[in-house]
Amino acid sequence: MERIPITRAGYETLKEKVRYLKEIERPEVIKAIQEARAHGDISENAEFEAAKERQAFVEGKIRELEHKIVHADVIDPSKVKTDWVTFGCTVILENLGTEEEVRYQLVGPDESDVNQGRISVSSPLGKALIGKRVGDEIVVQAPGGQRRYEVVDILAL
Repeated sequence: MERIPITRAGYETLKEKVRYLKEIERPEVIKAIQEARAHGDISENAEFEAAKERQAFVEGKIRELEHKIVHADVIDPSKVKTDWVTFGCTVILENLGTEEEVRYQLVGPDESDVNQGRISVSSPLGKALIGKRVGDEIVVQAPGGQRRYEVVDILAL
């Protein structure tokens, strides 16, 4: 089975989401189903149908997150080598078109948040960066056209 790379913080977030769904969401959905049943005929009860749909969503989400947890490959970003770009490291790039520097940490797909400076290793930029060294140039196809970057520095956290 394929392992899913994730940082310790991302792994703990997944576990917390499962805990929340099981301990908070699931009981609320069960209560909503019981209340809807108390209103009588469930064959024409919109509240009952909505609660059942919510229950299916919550149970599906729990299964999805538990699958990710079981297949997680937890990587400590502070222990990654910085000879080349790899999962967990932080990369400082220079946009060769604008000469602007950007800083990104390469994380798993469930942890990515470009506004927080975290990009997925499976994103186009993340894929282009893996294995690169300081001084290497990369070209990435973006919605606004091609972007060229140079790897300025590679850091461990």
